[in-house]
Amino acid sequence: MKKILTIIAIACIAFAMPSQAQVKFGLKGGLNLTTISVDNISNAISNKSGFYVGPTVKFTLPVVGLSLDASALYDQRNAKIKGTDETVKLQSFQIPVNVRYGFGLSSAVNVFAFAGPQFGFNIGDKSNTFNAILNNVKGWSLKSSNISGNVGIGATVFSKLQITANYNFQLSKSGEVELEDGTTGKMKFNSWQLGLGYYF
Repeated sequence: MKKILTIIAIACIAFAMPSQAQVKFGLKGGLNLTTISVDNISNAISNKSGFYVGPTVKFTLPVVGLSLDASALYDQRNAKIKGTDETVKLQSFQIPVNVRYGFGLSSAVNVFAFAGPQFGFNIGDKSNTFNAILNNVKGWSLKSSNISGNVGIGATVFSKLQITANYNFQLSKSGEVELEDGTTGKMKFNSWQLGLGYYF
C-alpha cells in the first residue's frame, strides 16, 4: 500500500507542475545487461541480457538545465541456472521517475545526468520448483513488487532523439532461490541499461 501511495503522490506532483513547464511525450526502449546476485551462491547462476520498452514523458522545468522524466515500461531480465536449460525470467511493469540536469554542447546536442527511484511490479511467473535438483538449486520465487534506483548519463539530439546509459540497482530483494539443503538465497536483478528514445 505504501508503494502505491508513493506512486500516486509522484503522479500528483508531476501533474501539478507549473503551467510554464514544457511537456514532451515519447517512446523509449533499450537493453538490460543484468547482473544477478544471490546470497549463498557463487557460481550456480549465469547472467543473460533482456530488454525494456514503453512510453515516456519529460517535464522541462522553469529552472535552467533542470527537468523530470517518468516512464511506464515493460521490463524483462533473465538469468540461467548453469549447466541446464532452466531460465529465471523477471517480467515486470516498471515506473522510473528521474531528476535530470543538462546543458547544451551546441544548438543541436544537449547532455545530461539523471537519477531517481524506480517502482517495479511483477507481471510474470512468481515461482518455479524443479522436478530435480539443478546445480544445487531446487527452485526460485520472485516478489510481487520491488524498489530500485537509477543513476546515469545521456544526450539529446535536435530535442528529439535521446541516448542514455545508466545503472539500475535494487534497493529491495527481487526474490529468493531455494537451495538443495533447504536454505534460501536473496536474489537481486541489478542491471546496466543502454537506451534509445524519441520525443514527438
